[in-house]
Amino acid sequence: MKKVLVVDDDPNIVEVLRLYFDKDGFAVISCLSGARAVDTFMASNPDLVVLDLMLPGKDGYDICREIRKTSDVPIIMLTARTDTLDKVVGLELGADDYVQKPFEPKELLARVKAVLRRTEKKEGTPPPQQEPSEPGELVQYKGLVVDKARYVVLVEDQEIEMPPKELELLFFLASHPNRVFTREQLLENVWGYDFYGESRTVDVHVKRIREKIEDPKRDVNWQIKTVWGVGYKFESSPL
Repeated sequence: MKKVLVVDDDPNIVEVLRLYFDKDGFAVISCLSGARAVDTFMASNPDLVVLDLMLPGKDGYDICREIRKTSDVPIIMLTARTDTLDKVVGLELGADDYVQKPFEPKELLARVKAVLRRTEKKEGTPPPQQEPSEPGELVQYKGLVVDKARYVVLVEDQEIEMPPKELELLFFLASHPNRVFTREQLLENVWGYDFYGESRTVDVHVKRIREKIEDPKRDVNWQIKTVWGVGYKFESSPL
């Protein structure tokens, strides 16, 4: 049984989510205070965290930052604000998704399931040195390997830690070299219909991918290029 930690100072929200999650076979651990959230997380070892942004004692940003120091467990943030910047900051800190209040419990449950499916794919795959993946699940360039079957990224033979959605975005772009995609096309093809995000989400993920894999000192023939006013492309030139 999957365990979900719900951190929210509104007991009514916690109770409603408990009812929905219990009905769908999840075990729910709850915490009503930001000050106790990290300790509760460490003690309960959940499979996913639903984390409110505005909390007494410690806000969701700080909690997300502390969790990310030791764990890559999926985090879905809840926010009552409409400011896109709040959502972007959460994603930059390592949140996997966000849901704006007020929300439908069924929508949140669908998001939880979608994030867990992606996480299970990553955790359930063997290490990259085993037999190669099937065609269509692996892209290779000079100094870069993106293995979607095993959710592994190698840069100059060094494995790069990358959350599932970053890897899926990189794989999609690298699978279509030199083709320009709008942010909306990337949301549709990578996030799919279970994600109701904004196009700024793509910018945040591209920024994080670049920080992890691009280095001007490397002798490679590829880069993720911004096409101003349009979107992004994975640019690759002949060696």
